[in-house]
Amino acid sequence: MKNGVTISLAQIPIARGDLCGNIENHIKMIEKSSYCKADVVVFPELSLTGYELDLAGELAFSPDPMRFKELSQASVENEIIVIAGCPLQANNSSKPTIGAVICFPDGSVQFYSKQYLHEGEDKYCSFGTTDYFLTINGHQIALAICADFITPEHSQRAKKLGADAYVVSALISGNGFTTDSKILSEIALEHRIPVLVSNHISETGGWETCGRSSVWDSFGKLVISSSEKESGLVLCTIAGNEIEVTKT
Repeated sequence: MKNGVTISLAQIPIARGDLCGNIENHIKMIEKSSYCKADVVVFPELSLTGYELDLAGELAFSPDPMRFKELSQASVENEIIVIAGCPLQANNSSKPTIGAVICFPDGSVQFYSKQYLHEGEDKYCSFGTTDYFLTINGHQIALAICADFITPEHSQRAKKLGADAYVVSALISGNGFTTDSKILSEIALEHRIPVLVSNHISETGGWETCGRSSVWDSFGKLVISSSEKESGLVLCTIAGNEIEVTKT
C-alpha cells in the first residue's frame, strides 16, 4: 500500500572544493527538511564539492560508507533519506564519475553515478551504467543527475521499471532554464509522473546558476519554483495522483 511521500529539494550556497563548509550547509538543510516532515532531501549535482570538474579527480570519494560518516549520521539522527552530489572513484576508470551518495536512516549508504555526460565532461569524468531507484512509503523514486534527463532513454527506462516520480539533481544556468524546463515538463506529461529538480544557486564551475528548484505535476504543469538565488527548500508531497507543494 502506498502512503504519501514528501520530497525536499534543497538550495544551498556551495563553495569551490570546501568540503567542510559545504557539508555544514548540507546538515542545516537536512535538519530543516526533517523538521518539515520530509522523507527525503535532495541536493544539486556535485553539491558536496561544487561543479568543479578540474577538481573532481583530486576530491573524488571512494564509494565507501565510512567516507560519508557526517551525512550518514545526520540521516540517522534526523530520520530522513539524504541524496547529495559528489565525484566518486570508479573501479573501471582512472576518471571519477559524477555521482550521488544516498544515506538512509538505518545507517546504510548507497551510490549512483550519472550515466549520460554533457559535452566536455568526459575530459574529467567517466560515466555510470546502472539505473537507481529507491522505495519510500511504497513509492518508486527514480534518480537522475542533470544530463541524464536530456537523454530520453533514461526517463523511459525509469517509467518502464515502475517509477512513480522522477527526481533530478542538476546544475541549470539562467540561460538554460527555459529549454530544460520544457524537457522536464515533457517527461512528466509523457510518463504521467511528477518530475522534481534540485538546482544550484551559487556560481560554480564557471556557470551562473539560477536556483528555481521546481516541481512539474503528472500533466507537465510547473506547479512550484523556488527563488533564483536564496537558500531554501521546496517541499512536494505525493499521495496517489495528488501532489501538494510549498516552499520555505
